[in-house]
Amino acid sequence: MIWMEGITKTYQLGEITVPVLKGINLAIEEAEYVAIMGASGSGKSTLMNIISCLDRATSGDDVFEGSDLTTFNDDELAYVRNQRIGFVFQQFNLLPCATALENVMVPMVYANVPQSVRRERAKQAKKASWFGGKDE
Repeated sequence: MIWMEGITKTYQLGEITVPVLKGINLAIEEAEYVAIMGASGSGKSTLMNIISCLDRATSGDDVFEGSDLTTFNDDELAYVRNQRIGFVFQQFNLLPCATALENVMVPMVYANVPQSVRRERAKQAKKASWFGGKDE
């Protein structure tokens, strides 16, 4: 589960503090599908970067699977990002020479998942997704 309360994110531009997120509360249960929507510049990408452990909140509580992510070091956050979180992005870079199935398997290469396991997991993801009936 992802649980956030009072999340804020600010950026410092010289002497100016720019608030991007103010008091965000969010709870996402395991296996729940969520869409983050809003106007351009509303902080969606910033929030996604915090959820995905690519960035840290300036303040607030950020809990994943019962662990306080605000106490994690960079290596621990990288592990969570690599092993525990999955995303479907609105805009993404696919390898044009690879099939959809092969593109799904790419992150598993970096996680040192064996080839046979990668293919099986990708096939399971394909069955559970919108492109389940389409060719590889």
